[in-house]
Amino acid sequence: MLIDDRVLDSLERLSMLEIDADKRESLKRELSEIVSYVENLNELDTSELDSLFSTILGGTPLREDIAVREPSIPEDILKYAPRAEDDFFIVPKIIE
Repeated sequence: MLIDDRVLDSLERLSMLEIDADKRESLKRELSEIVSYVENLNELDTSELDSLFSTILGGTPLREDIAVREPSIPEDILKYAPRAEDDFFIVPKIIE
């Protein structure tokens, strides 16, 4: 697939990026190469593959369930905080 100015303009608008005029030609060439590389996947014959095909026999292995450790005493952790109150860290407000 060839990336032309129309497609690049559309990508520029959708991505909300401004592409410099001196970089447009190299970007069109690079994007065309990427799309051509991905289009190679269309040559693979997947007609005999199951849609749920997996390389792991028996599914995904699960880890053993273990009991959760009790947390450390909060005072030990909070003593390093610049500000803490009632077992919580006090941080500056970032949303108005």
